[in-house]
Amino acid sequence: MGESQVPTHQPALTASALDRLALELEELKQQLLSAERELAETIAAVHPENRRSARNLIHYLALRRRDLRALQLRLARVGLSSLGRSESHVLTTIERLIGMLALARGTAVPESAGPPVGFCQGERLLAGNTRRLLGPRPARRVVRIVVTLPREAADDPRFVPELMAAGMDCARINCARDDASVWSAMADNVRAARRSLAKDCRILVDLRGPKLRTGAIAGGARRLLLSVGDRVELVHARAVTPLHRAALPRIACTSTEVFDDAELGQPIWFDDGRIGGTIEQRTDDGLLILVTHAGPGGSKLRPERGINLPETVMHLPALSEEDLRDLDHVVDWADAIELSFVQKPEDVIALLDALDRHNAEHTGVILKIETRRAFADLPRLLLTAMRRRSCGVMIARGDLAVEAGFERMAEMQEEILWIAEAAHVPTIWATQVLDNLARDGTLSRAEMTDAAMSARAEAVMLSKGPYIIDAIRALDDILVRMKEHQFKKRSLFRALHISKSLWPDTQPASMRR
Repeated sequence: MGESQVPTHQPALTASALDRLALELEELKQQLLSAERELAETIAAVHPENRRSARNLIHYLALRRRDLRALQLRLARVGLSSLGRSESHVLTTIERLIGMLALARGTAVPESAGPPVGFCQGERLLAGNTRRLLGPRPARRVVRIVVTLPREAADDPRFVPELMAAGMDCARINCARDDASVWSAMADNVRAARRSLAKDCRILVDLRGPKLRTGAIAGGARRLLLSVGDRVELVHARAVTPLHRAALPRIACTSTEVFDDAELGQPIWFDDGRIGGTIEQRTDDGLLILVTHAGPGGSKLRPERGINLPETVMHLPALSEEDLRDLDHVVDWADAIELSFVQKPEDVIALLDALDRHNAEHTGVILKIETRRAFADLPRLLLTAMRRRSCGVMIARGDLAVEAGFERMAEMQEEILWIAEAAHVPTIWATQVLDNLARDGTLSRAEMTDAAMSARAEAVMLSKGPYIIDAIRALDDILVRMKEHQFKKRSLFRALHISKSLWPDTQPASMRR
């Protein structure tokens, strides 16, 4: 219901209006308690230390099952909280509203149902869970900085200390690149830098997962230049050889399942959405793609670029045999494991079981939300991950935007932030943060705004690039500044220096810095 549909002409501060509000809030409270009883077994399955958070998450999801906009406006009109910041303490917020209305009406305050989380407890639980997963809070800011390590972090022992000195709080190792010896060298250098700088820096390991990527190009070419209207064959690796010549350009795919699961007419995207097409027909070796989206002068497609099929149901496990072998190499020193392309609770259980086999109870789990299916099933995925004491969520905005559509990305990342906060689970804001600065040393206004918005997460991830040190320093500065203005969805009203233009000599001492 929009504001125009709410009967604002009716007086807000009448006994009958307050009675109606109290009744509606009591009904809402009972719905939350009913949802908790209905999902009692799910709550019991999470780690004992996470059960209060699981209860609060279920309360929040039950609250959001209905359109609350008219109720929010009515609450605001009588000067009460409109529920808009209730994520971390849902039932407490509703009970406080009911209590305030009872006092205003001169009736007895109803007995409390025993909320799982109080007002201050929600923030403390989130802060504690963030510290457990991502390390201690930095000295000058709240939000951690995660950096994906380049190969240089393995080869040059001096490089990691430079990253940490610039502001890196978590080092991320991507198993889709390099090999176990390189990952181990990176980890050794991080641990050495921790000792020399006396600074904690967590190691996050990203399992490669069932990520579809382009492979070799027929004829040994290094890239294909594709324009709208062109056709390209996506083929099995065996159909691509350095000497192969064909009427159409062809490029390999790293996974064979795509050729079984994809349907004609479905969209396909390459390289984080830079090139788009439609599956036009099947060929002897693979799929024929009609290019429908590319840059004005054409776009270059290279090997090792991501492939997304947003409308295709892929029958791929999130944890492959290759991932399990990689886990053997990293589990002894990884502080947390990122599960790529998670789709369903069974994928999470597979990782939890694998960690249990390694007796890795110290290792946290981070769910990368990068598909429409994962976003739609986020509550069940979270409640499954919460069976482990330490867990988190990565908003993998690159793949998620391609999978769900760029126009939906803004609202989806907001919903992920809200739901994770209700579960008191830390979030990592990822993909293309200050990307131009890290890659070519230039910074755009849009990137600055995006980085400022990222301060509502518990951590922000930077990708590698030749100017990564500059990007870390810039992000550190932005996050320090935003700490004064924003905490999650709540605006913080520090003194505005601009007000001195009206009252240069009369500001009270409490407003001066």
